[in-house]
Amino acid sequence: MPAKHRVHGETARPGYIATESGVELFYRDWRPEGAPGNGGTIVFVPSYSLPGDMWAYQMLPLVRQGFRCIAYDRRGHGRSSDPGGGYDYDTLADDLAAVIDALDLSRVTLVGYSMGGAEAVRYLTRHGSARVARLALIASTLPMLMKTPDNPDGIDCACVDAFRQDLASDYPRWLADNARPFAGPGASQAMIDWIREMALRTSHHALFACNETVSRGDFRNELRDIDVPTLIVQGDRDVSNPLELTSQRTARLIPNARLVVYEGAPHGIFLSDAARLTADIAAFASA
Repeated sequence: MPAKHRVHGETARPGYIATESGVELFYRDWRPEGAPGNGGTIVFVPSYSLPGDMWAYQMLPLVRQGFRCIAYDRRGHGRSSDPGGGYDYDTLADDLAAVIDALDLSRVTLVGYSMGGAEAVRYLTRHGSARVARLALIASTLPMLMKTPDNPDGIDCACVDAFRQDLASDYPRWLADNARPFAGPGASQAMIDWIREMALRTSHHALFACNETVSRGDFRNELRDIDVPTLIVQGDRDVSNPLELTSQRTARLIPNARLVVYEGAPHGIFLSDAARLTADIAAFASA
């Protein structure tokens, strides 16, 4: 049974939505000038460690094409509250529900990137698809990343432990070492610096807790329950979420799913292939 929708709404502060537990989520709601957004409504769920600002290079051109575009900051990220807890997928999906319900959205195209894709899926299986018409999963962590006896091709726990050690000892250095592989060779240094600066502003507690959530995630059964058309996009040089471990398997599990692979693209395809990704989202949202 889908979870009962909680009572939530806009706070006295413009640009924020409050959850039932009092967490304030910062959001941006961009609409075409002088038009209601006849292209439809797109809600963007951000990456692990990044706020909704990461979607700027998709949102701006999409708004100019007539779409209403909404992005929010996950709790502990960007301008949202840092409540010190609630980083499990159920609570994060409820936060997404708070945004969708407070703005009274319908026929939404829900776009989730990396960890945000798993949050979008949990929203659908927990709250249902009454408000969502389509789902786009971009370089997602789905269906399961970690190596286990029944997932032998997954990522070894030693790799996760090494990342957590870097997170605990020198996260800025880890970001500096990994930003270029994330963004790809064509990204400007200024763009990479922008991404790093946003990641460095994320709550350190949220970084640890969200990493634990991603590591424990197993959506292999849940994906079969997705009942909306689904677009899956990923680069074949994604070293964070290897294509064969994630999107290829996800496409086989979700009914009515279509996989699009970007040749030569890294994990950060919202930067490396911004124009192509924007066009694919626009075409999908218009279908």
